[in-house]
Amino acid sequence: MSDRDEALAGRRFGAAADEYVVGRPDYPAEVVEWLLGDAREVADVGAGTGKLTGALVGGGRSVTAVEPDAGMLDALRREVPQARALQGAAEALPLPDAAVDAVVFGQAWHWVDVPKASAEAARVLRPGGVLGLVWNVRDSSVDWVRRIGDVFLGSAAERLIETDSVRVDPPFGPLERFDVRWTRPMSADDVVAMAASRSYVIALTPEEKADVFAGVREVLATHPETAGRDRFDLPYVTSAFRAVRP
Repeated sequence: MSDRDEALAGRRFGAAADEYVVGRPDYPAEVVEWLLGDAREVADVGAGTGKLTGALVGGGRSVTAVEPDAGMLDALRREVPQARALQGAAEALPLPDAAVDAVVFGQAWHWVDVPKASAEAARVLRPGGVLGLVWNVRDSSVDWVRRIGDVFLGSAAERLIETDSVRVDPPFGPLERFDVRWTRPMSADDVVAMAASRSYVIALTPEEKADVFAGVREVLATHPETAGRDRFDLPYVTSAFRAVRP
């Protein structure tokens, strides 16, 4: 990542926590079950506003959400009060050794230092525990979806998935992969909120952001598949990966 890209990314998600809640999708239940298996104590790392956390709670599971950004953490506590929420990072988890059965990352692994985060996940996992990684990615094989993506640029996560470059470090072995295709009903306002929640857009000036949002609305207002419609189904591919701690 270039210095400019680093500056643009910035990890300033807390500034757009409300947009993240509205704009970002939830996770398919079958993906969550595939990741967790029979895990009962789970850590959700890089939990953001709790999009994945909300799918983890229940079913007799005890969930600890770990998030570095204070603004996102405040939103998480509001959105998913059932989870224990702690401030911390993937490379230095605020958990004791062998504390959980699963450590999961939703839309977060591409931000981490992979060797350090792999070692920390292994430290807090019990033997036989699972490291799970998951991303919701818009299906850019659909023309109008590709066009809105062109307006606010692709992400490191999308490139990681498209090139099958997701990796973890020892002590974890090879990753298993599970993909699910699904659609999410959205309005133009929802899509603008999704754009506003992206790290690249968060770092733009107000004028640049306005141009991005206008570009998104222009695509939706003129493309034959979305023009004149109040709501439309945005197609996603959810890609999940898991590895077992020896």
